Parts: sequence; structure tokens; C-alpha cells
Amino acid sequence: MTCLRLAVVALVLLGGAQRTEASCTLSATPVAFGPYDVFQVGPTDSTGTITYRCNNNDHGIRIAISTGTSGTFTNRTLKNGSENLQYNLFYGGFAQVWGDGTGGTTTYFQHNPPNNQNVVVTVYGRTPAGQDVGIGSYADTVVVTLEY
Repeated sequence: MTCLRLAVVALVLLGGAQRTEASCTLSATPVAFGPYDVFQVGPTDSTGTITYRCNNNDHGIRIAISTGTSGTFTNRTLKNGSENLQYNLFYGGFAQVWGDGTGGTTTYFQHNPPNNQNVVVTVYGRTPAGQDVGIGSYADTVVVTLEY
């Protein structure tokens, strides 16, 4: 099994051994929430994408997303200095936390992906309402791992 890793915020390919008989590429667009309104009664939602492309010999594609800097899937944390803004990432809408398959999280899995075609998977992001945070830019970096 080969893994490709991608830091979503930095969009830097961190590693991945390639086999001559099989190969995949991976890219992502970040989930950007925009301004957070501390007085908003509902959550703030946004989306990003993960795009992968594999050749004819690749089967059993699994994509996992790390905890980020929070170290937990319940809830991930966007940081601005010492301030934290909770958020999470989801697969298939907002019902399943996208993680590594542990602790109640799910992963993306495709047994037979399309051959030599880009596959775009939506990443759903949500920040819960009612968080008392200061003005500023909040960020987190998660690692996307594609196994094939």
C-alpha cells in the first residue's frame, strides 16, 4: 500500500513512494470559512475539495484527514495566537466527521475509482455558533493521506 500525504492549508506534498505499476496524484483546495460572527445563531459552513487521479492499476483508494493541531477529531481547532475557534471537517454532508476511521470518524473509500480521471471529493467544514473569540485570522493545518 502506498500513501500520499498533503497538508491542506499549505498545499505541500509531503511524501509518497511511487510504484511503476500504480500511481496516484493528490491536490486540495482549503476550507475557507470567511468571517466568523460571534452573534450568529447558526453554524458557519464552508466547503473545500480533495482531487485525486489514479491510473488503471489502482484499487481500494482510501483518503483520511488528520486531527490538525488540536490532536483530536472532537473538535478540531483553528488558532489565532492563544485563541481557539472550534471547527470540524465532514464527509458526505455534516453527519460523519472525516478522520482516519478511529474514534467514530469515517474515511473516503472507493474500491474501483475511475481510471486516469480526476475525482473531486467535497470536504464540508463547520464552525459551531456561540464561540466567544476575538477578531483575527484563524487557521489550522490538516494532513490529507491517500492510500492506494
